[in-house]
Formats: sequence, C-alpha cells, structure tokens
Amino acid sequence: MIEQPAYTGFGFSDEEWGLLVGLPQSVLTAASAAEHDSARRTMAENAAGLESIATGRESGSPLVAAVAGEIVARVGDPEAGEELPVIAPADPRAVIEDVLNRAASAARLLAEKVDEGEAGAYKHWLVEIAEHVVSAASSGGILGLGGDVVSDSERRFRDRLSQVLND
Repeated sequence: MIEQPAYTGFGFSDEEWGLLVGLPQSVLTAASAAEHDSARRTMAENAAGLESIATGRESGSPLVAAVAGEIVARVGDPEAGEELPVIAPADPRAVIEDVLNRAASAARLLAEKVDEGEAGAYKHWLVEIAEHVVSAASSGGILGLGGDVVSDSERRFRDRLSQVLND
C-alpha cells in the first residue's frame, strides 16, 4: 500500500500545500525585514519566529499542527537548538508585498477548501508568528537601550497581514 501525503487528507494539491507550508516562514522573513535591525536583533527575531512556528505543532487545529510539523521537519526544531539562517532580503518592500499577496491567496484557498475554524486557526497563527517576530527585539535606541519594542514599519506589516487575512 502506498502512503498518501498528509495534505491529501485536507483536500489540497501539492502546489496548494506548498503555499500553506511556505507562508509561515515567509511571514517570519517579511516581519523581520520590515525594520532594518542589527544582526543580533534579527537573530532574536528569527528565533522567536521559528519558536512560534514550532509551537503550531501543539495547535488544536489539525491543519496548523500538520503545517507546523512539516516546516519543523524541513528547517529544524528550535527545541533541539536548531536555528534558521538569517535572511536579509535585498528589497524588503518587494518581499513584504509578495508575502501579503501570497497570504491573500492562502486566505482565498482556505475559504474554498476547509471549514471556517481551520481557516481561522491558520490565519491567526500567521498573525501570531508576525507578532512574535516584530516584538522579539526593540528597534532603535543605543546599545540596546531605549527604542521601540515594535517600530511603525513592523506594526504596519503586522496590521496589513492581519487585514489581508481578515484576522
């Protein structure tokens, strides 16, 4: 007997599943890129984002748990001390716009394929990832003192993501 991929149980094609599995890490990257920070702050943001993704494995939503489990299997488990490489996009605005467009596509896909509870859980999880990333390290200030916990550009990205997802 040939074992079917997990996503077929949810009714997704390989391409659709790829969108859903790729989006959380892309949200992490875009949220981190929303504000230019030091390498230390960006590493803290990455760690917070990966932890937030990994926490999705414990979700009451089977969809979120399956997506999170696949991501952790691919990129590493923060509980095992694994870290994501720091990605500094050359054009942060383009990355942010791409992520927002893909989030809108994912929201439409979820509305067609899964019930409201599953769709809502996935969309809320994406916004939580963004929130954990943007609040992981303060921006601005001098020598780590002062600055904003969440900068205006980070807040703008998080709010736009929430709006696109209707979360």
